[in-house]
Amino acid sequence: MEEIGASNLGHFNSLYLGTLLVGLLLVILVGGWIGSHLGGLAWHSNPAVQFNWHPLLMTIGMIFLYGNAILIYRGFRMTKKRNLKITHATLHGLAFLATVLGLKAVFDSHDLASPPIPNLYSMHSWLGLLAVILFSAQYLVGFISFLAPGLSQPLREKIMPYHVLFGLYGFVAAAATALLGFSEKIFFTLKSDYANLPAQGILVNFIALFVILFAGLVVYLATESRYKRQALPEDAILLTGQTD
Repeated sequence: MEEIGASNLGHFNSLYLGTLLVGLLLVILVGGWIGSHLGGLAWHSNPAVQFNWHPLLMTIGMIFLYGNAILIYRGFRMTKKRNLKITHATLHGLAFLATVLGLKAVFDSHDLASPPIPNLYSMHSWLGLLAVILFSAQYLVGFISFLAPGLSQPLREKIMPYHVLFGLYGFVAAAATALLGFSEKIFFTLKSDYANLPAQGILVNFIALFVILFAGLVVYLATESRYKRQALPEDAILLTGQTD
């Protein structure tokens, strides 16, 4: 298979670094919004403020870490595939942990409020639940198929296209969920004042734009055939089971 050209690799590296920067700025903007406008962070001592962990942790887990886990094979193309698999699984594991904590924060903030706030009634929560279920299923199937021993290589090759496809579906669903969530939160917070474009409204609008930009870049870099990682000689060891 033909190796990626120097020009294409240069384009990829620039876009990849730009994508990482956009993702970091997205997390920083969400943190700034929480710190400047939503009262910071707390846990059970203040259920209303405990909610703020939800957008922060879900942005870190289901957007930033999830997106970087998708791109790890192309971003570090000269690294042995065995190490990339471990890193890919680790990033997904951290994303899963952040997601669990983020979900606990939102459920606690609803259940401990006075009076309690209903759970799982909005479009945001339904789509979010779907994204989390898809992500979790993907993580389990990926671990069993590509990290745990036992599956034959032909079977792994059959599973791989579906693993990639549904992984991207889950990521896009997470990005869409984030957009719905930010919109829902800003409408609940500002109500009719949102139309006057206060500073908080403008900030959240920019956060939404960064979500779209980051998600679009991740999907493009993950699906553009020119940027596909080519197998290294060391990868043959992984396939044959021979040791170094």
